[in-house]
Amino acid sequence: MTTNILIVDDEPAFLDSVVRMLRIEGYPDVTAVPRGADALAALEREPPDVAFLDVCMPEMDGLELLQAIKERSPQTECIMVTANESIPMVIRAVRLGAYDYLVKPIMPEQLVHALDRALERRRLLEALLLRSDEAARRALKRPEVFADFVTADKHMLRLLHEAELHASCDIPVLITGETGVGKEVLARAVHAASRRSRGPFVAVNMLALSPALFESEFFGHAKGAFTGADRERAGYLAQAAGGTLFLDEVGDLSLEIQGKLLRVLQEREYTPVGKVRAEQADVRFIAATNQDLERRVREGKFRKDLFYRLQFAHLHLPPLRDREDDIPLLAARFLAQGPRASVTLSDAARARLVAHDWPGNVRELKGMLESAANLAEEGVIEPDHLRLRGPAPLEAPAGGPLEPMAAVERRHILATYEAVGRNKTQAARVLQIGLQTLLRRLKEYGVP
Repeated sequence: MTTNILIVDDEPAFLDSVVRMLRIEGYPDVTAVPRGADALAALEREPPDVAFLDVCMPEMDGLELLQAIKERSPQTECIMVTANESIPMVIRAVRLGAYDYLVKPIMPEQLVHALDRALERRRLLEALLLRSDEAARRALKRPEVFADFVTADKHMLRLLHEAELHASCDIPVLITGETGVGKEVLARAVHAASRRSRGPFVAVNMLALSPALFESEFFGHAKGAFTGADRERAGYLAQAAGGTLFLDEVGDLSLEIQGKLLRVLQEREYTPVGKVRAEQADVRFIAATNQDLERRVREGKFRKDLFYRLQFAHLHLPPLRDREDDIPLLAARFLAQGPRASVTLSDAARARLVAHDWPGNVRELKGMLESAANLAEEGVIEPDHLRLRGPAPLEAPAGGPLEPMAAVERRHILATYEAVGRNKTQAARVLQIGLQTLLRRLKEYGVP
């Protein structure tokens, strides 16, 4: 496959010399244009893999063109070209998505080195995301419905396959998992894969419903049904008719509300406040909670009959710490979709992400990377850009030779493991990593 390169500069001599350099180096597919408008026209015909953009041009300058290219083709790697190096300009270019910059006059080896680095980054990102996409295609009939789940983990893929199977019928689905694992995202995917996909998806935070307001909000009410009811109101059941009603935080409902919800699930009908005639509940119920419902049933805090009604199809989303191989995939996706798509992770930062316990799960990872991308002025996220709770990044001993990150990590894990008397649970807690992650590391190190 040929590499498509775009060069934009208002100096004809510079354009000719760059095109000549690149073709000598084995890059024949080069488009050279003098203006931003010409560049955008070329972009419409075929988005380039890499674009070299002159900063100072009439009509549309390089930074304006950079922003326009990133809006239309986020995957294009952009390298700025300038006659006068300006730190504020470089910072602004990086924030707009530039991958690198070169200062004129440019030597052939500088040009080729910058191009090779940009292409390598593009290939790495594409490979990471392709790994997830190919795994989903093998496991799912409609992988596009579950595209928001970036994973190559076999347990996660099996879960998505089960979700796809459950989507084909109307039975209630219970989705459990820690905060931030993507319970609503999975609920929306089940809805999109179901025969009700053309109907509405209505999400309800059940914690916001008090017993006094539940019937009015959930069932709706007639005009004049109570003081202040100056007009008829459709409740959540009517709003979701023909579609899916997502009941979030269902594990925290009061017993009184649980009883009212159970009747709707059993009878598939309800009566709006102030009306006499019952209406059909033409909805598919999906419930979600971060609570252990079986434990709450044993404690008398959740109705056993409601639990059995909800959990006909039970999908448990694993925490991110048990999907450590997915962390680099998710990081690549979040960075590629963010406002600074050119930002990359250093190897040390990637190792820190994988080792972190992620109590806030996928939601925490996404927010962390958004913040780190803003701090990475040079376009590369380093460990000190990651505002992670827990141990600081490990460093080599002062005055000693630098060790590979894997060796430093191994030494630290084994020292901690020995210090706590080889208690695996306690070691995982001290290291602030998941127990499964620790067990995997010990197995790699040959430690029983």
